[in-house]
Amino acid sequence: MQWSDALGKTHGRYSGRPRIVSLVPSITELLVALGLAEALVGRTGFCIHPRQLLRRVPKLGGTKGFDADKLRALEPTHVIVNIDENRREEVEALSDCVPHLIVTHPLEARDNLDLYRLLGGVFGREAAAEALCADFENAWQALRAATELLPREKVLYLIWREPWLGVARDTYISRMLAAAGWDTLPVDSRLRYPEVDLPVLARAADLVFLSSEPYPFREKHRQQLTTQLPEARCALIDGEMVSWYGSRAIAGLAYLRALRTRLGQR
Repeated sequence: MQWSDALGKTHGRYSGRPRIVSLVPSITELLVALGLAEALVGRTGFCIHPRQLLRRVPKLGGTKGFDADKLRALEPTHVIVNIDENRREEVEALSDCVPHLIVTHPLEARDNLDLYRLLGGVFGREAAAEALCADFENAWQALRAATELLPREKVLYLIWREPWLGVARDTYISRMLAAAGWDTLPVDSRLRYPEVDLPVLARAADLVFLSSEPYPFREKHRQQLTTQLPEARCALIDGEMVSWYGSRAIAGLAYLRALRTRLGQR
């Protein structure tokens, strides 16, 4: 049997002992959830979950600008990358020395099901992958049940300050929020992470979210923004729960269900 990655490239089950480098934090976490911690031989410095199990895995730098020479020296059988997280030219430069490059690109919550099955299939962890799929479906149905009768709301999701950056609707973040009944602003954008007119969009939004990543928004920032824009309703949100796909998406759906319920009660 074969499985297709985000570029349509097919991958069969690997029959040998895999040596995996993950250049995507959420994928690294997923590989551990699939029972592949011992197969990991390299990661980025941002691959931090689960911290205890990753301490022994060498760091190769960031998702962008990783140490390619150090990566090659690890002699991986597989390198797993992501279209958003990693630079295309850096990944393509590995094609002459890495037997298997697996490219990922989830665009919405339910794409995680294919992601589980792709990696579970390639590395012989089908049972673990199907268990994750079942957990995902349970979390998905619970979110739908909790939010389907709530009115949809317009939200401004901020990922950076000065300049203020938001998310476009064709991003994984936006589609995760949409699953909870939150539709992001701006409605249209040529850029996936556009600079936004904060006062204008804050007034148009029912809620302004300040994400914990990549900019580490904290309570002091929420208070500052509330003072600056007293008409805006502002709340902090755990960015990992919204932007990390893979196994984290299951917890992310439960997190959004609880957050939507809590904020809807105010």
